[in-house]
Amino acid sequence: MYARLLRKLSDGLAATGIPYMVIGGQAVLLHGEPRATLDIDITLGVDVEAFGRVLDAVGTIGLDPIPEDPEAFARRTMVLPAKDRDSGIRVDFIFSFLPYERQAIGRATVVAIDGVPVRFASVEDLVIHKMFAGRPRDLEDVRGVLIRHPECDREYVERWLAEFEGPMDVPYRERFREIVSDAR
Repeated sequence: MYARLLRKLSDGLAATGIPYMVIGGQAVLLHGEPRATLDIDITLGVDVEAFGRVLDAVGTIGLDPIPEDPEAFARRTMVLPAKDRDSGIRVDFIFSFLPYERQAIGRATVVAIDGVPVRFASVEDLVIHKMFAGRPRDLEDVRGVLIRHPECDREYVERWLAEFEGPMDVPYRERFREIVSDAR
């Protein structure tokens, strides 16, 4: 079910020229330890000014926006939640506005699913996303990813975490180092 939807998402976004990467639980399934996830999170390589293009792609893929006023919701939250018409699976399209997100999309890992290339966040960028989210489940995901990928470029991760620490006043690097130590 998820594989079919990931293929549809990849084909639909590629057809409209919208860069993207799969993040969240689906990327954890690829890079980390198996766990249940009920949705698909997609970071888009466009900001909310491309809402019309994204909405067209959503319709072509076979998804329906969830909010009553999807454009107002997307402009307020930078997210367009939608549901697959066939499976009912939720897909959250996250508009990007940071240079980091655009760079991360360019570094995405391409995985063929039944012959269709699907772009997933790299190990390092998945770790950064999960550290930024910071919920207990996200931090446990980071631990699982690091156990499976001890070769993770920790300097890259720490460089970006340092960028986010300043404006956010959150000790991302300290938390990351604790998880790295625990994962060894």
